[in-house]
Amino acid sequence: MSSEKQMQDSKIEEAGSDHSDHSSQIIDPEEERKLVRKIDARILPITCLLYLFAYLDRSNLGNARLQGLPKDTLDGDPTGHLFDWVNSIFFFSYILCQVPATIASKLFPPRQWICAMAIGWGLSSTLMSTAFNFGGLMTARIFLGIFESGFGPVIPLYFSLFYTRAEMGTRMAYWFGFAAVAGAFGGLIAFGVQHAKNTAIHNWRLLFIIEGGPAIIMAIVTIIFLPNRPESTSFFNERERVIALDRSNRGTSADSGARVTKGGVPCLPAVEILGILNVSLPNIAHILMAFSDWRCYAGGVIYFGLNCALASISAFLPTILSTFGFTNALAQLLTGKFPPYAVAAIMLVSFSMVSDRLQSRGIFMAVATSIAGIGYVLLIAAHSNVHARYFAVFCIVGGTYTTIGLTIAWFAHNLGSETKRATGIPIFMAIGQCGSVLGSHIFPLQEGPRYIKGFAISCALEFLAAIVSIVLSISYHRENARRDALYGKPHPEARVDTSELADKANDFRYVI
Repeated sequence: MSSEKQMQDSKIEEAGSDHSDHSSQIIDPEEERKLVRKIDARILPITCLLYLFAYLDRSNLGNARLQGLPKDTLDGDPTGHLFDWVNSIFFFSYILCQVPATIASKLFPPRQWICAMAIGWGLSSTLMSTAFNFGGLMTARIFLGIFESGFGPVIPLYFSLFYTRAEMGTRMAYWFGFAAVAGAFGGLIAFGVQHAKNTAIHNWRLLFIIEGGPAIIMAIVTIIFLPNRPESTSFFNERERVIALDRSNRGTSADSGARVTKGGVPCLPAVEILGILNVSLPNIAHILMAFSDWRCYAGGVIYFGLNCALASISAFLPTILSTFGFTNALAQLLTGKFPPYAVAAIMLVSFSMVSDRLQSRGIFMAVATSIAGIGYVLLIAAHSNVHARYFAVFCIVGGTYTTIGLTIAWFAHNLGSETKRATGIPIFMAIGQCGSVLGSHIFPLQEGPRYIKGFAISCALEFLAAIVSIVLSISYHRENARRDALYGKPHPEARVDTSELADKANDFRYVI
């Protein structure tokens, strides 16, 4: 091992062992605000663009279908069953790999892990352009799901290393808001590709190349510029590192240093791979705690309904727009689709900022999902009123996107420890992605344009999500009150030792 490597290891261990000292530091608020602006300027552009390209790569199959993919690779697929399998297989690999991938991400420096995932899904998407049969498409989509499963749930975990619970909601809103951007942006790209003339390859193949390549480019940007963990990144000077570590230990305690733990007790030295990577194995006890925590599954119920709504939006939005006389594809994109997604982005950021300020998630989630539920009621009841149906789209898109962002932010800090977050976040996300599979099958074309069954199911799931959000909020509030009565109220910015009990530690308090 080189002397430079030894010095880096020593710095990591020193940073990890001195957290209690950092927590006692007096931090100048202006210094901290300057550091947060620096973190935002480096982390948010990279992660948001990564999510934009990830969302484009998972959702471009529908546009490729309109450009001749079934005819070229699926023998025309007259029943549509083969295409449904190509579309759905992504969710199977994505769901199955989320938990192991997110836990495994703790074994590597964040920027190396995220870079590898971006290269993987970018290549998978690009290589779909080379598929000539059903098997080739299925293989590419399976690997697309595998690599994206190691990105989506990892970002909330990564953000929690740099942002406090009072900042997390807004940052997750910025990040997830790029899914709404992708909803309109992807259609514009597809429109341009569809009208490309005299190309050497079919337009749908060109679409996969154009939308897969940027992820690979962003992977290179990631490995160069994305900061690693606060205790080891060269992005901070020593004073900034002190502030960053103090922030990451407010109301909780961050996992730090190259240590292998079992049940919260250091038991083995760090594992070194090829003399390059310092890795610390996850806390096994905290993994088991996440699997036995009913709140993770309650979050999955919420996320299930939201993903069902997202998957179904594409089924009825074109039908509603067609009643406005939008026959030109570009007119549909700019006039029809863009306004609902723009309103969703504004609503997501607004709700998240107020939620951060009040440190309350559940009530805002219940309000947002209720707005989406009301949208479905309007679609069912006002089937002949085009303007009411278009207004309903704003309610559904805005309420659904807003709640997803708040849900991710809620669990990003309420699970107590980094290892429990690495397990609990993908647990509820994996359950939620099953809703995407349901949402893609409850809007058969023969039931359009009213889609009563699909709207009714989605409506019920949205209101169920509102109820579960309130139940979770009440349970967190009651648990906080119980601990206050038994142990007194801790200072909100005091360091809490969560290394053994995670969020069950006596001084840990939940965001309600």
